[in-house]
Amino acid sequence: MMQIGIRLHDVNTGLGPEHQTIEARGAAARAEGFTCAHLALSKVIKGVSFDGCALSEGLAMYVRRVFARQELDVAVLGCYLNLAHPDPDRLRDIQDCYYGHLRAAALMGAGVVGTETGAPNPEYQMDANTHGREALNAFIRGLAPVVERAEHWGVALAIEPVWKHIVYDADRALEVLDAVRSPNLRIILDPVNLLYAGNADRREQVIGDAISKLGDRVAVVHLKDFVREGDELRACAAGTGEMDYTQVLRFMKERKPYLQATLENTDNSTAVAAREFLERRYGEL
Repeated sequence: MMQIGIRLHDVNTGLGPEHQTIEARGAAARAEGFTCAHLALSKVIKGVSFDGCALSEGLAMYVRRVFARQELDVAVLGCYLNLAHPDPDRLRDIQDCYYGHLRAAALMGAGVVGTETGAPNPEYQMDANTHGREALNAFIRGLAPVVERAEHWGVALAIEPVWKHIVYDADRALEVLDAVRSPNLRIILDPVNLLYAGNADRREQVIGDAISKLGDRVAVVHLKDFVREGDELRACAAGTGEMDYTQVLRFMKERKPYLQATLENTDNSTAVAAREFLERRYGEL
């Protein structure tokens, strides 16, 4: 079976802002039938800058207790910062934040600390250099000490290939895995994030290539859909766009029993329907 989760910041309790706490969102997620969550601390605990100071042992154990009460797992502890930042001082601060998240992940029992792969500019925006060799080298340099710290804490760090970022396809991800040779470096597979207008019509080939090359290292799957808007793809809830999930769900069912998969781009009106749609398709395979 697959274990379906949700980004906790996509859960709304239906009450006022003061009721959008980590505790209330967790309870709502469990009531909607989810068994795990993608946790971005700054998006569910307001008014705190989650730097190395705030990421304390007490915080980690509190989160662990909150999730245990709801019978939820932290599938992904998100730390989506730019490990290719060109400013050395800012990069050190970013790495320190990753170190804190890895320590917290170990104490709260998170499956992985998840990250995207950045851009070679402070704005974290795709530019003419994002897919270049130097950008990849910069990301690997920024990533390597973080993976060493992951090994120290016995935690997995999972990178998520995204077309608009430095690691944009399966081959690029393999280069990173080969350069940073560690069993603690894993993959978050988000099929839609591998797509753009230029390859969306070849999506079965693109996704199949990623599964073939990266499947053994996949720790978590993100599930969403997409629709075309001019020359752009807009992400949306699973089952509401063009995606055919047969390939990725078959991979999960045949090769990754009990894999955790978290929904993205849902809200209160679409989350349960997306979960039920995916569970139905999974059961039909």
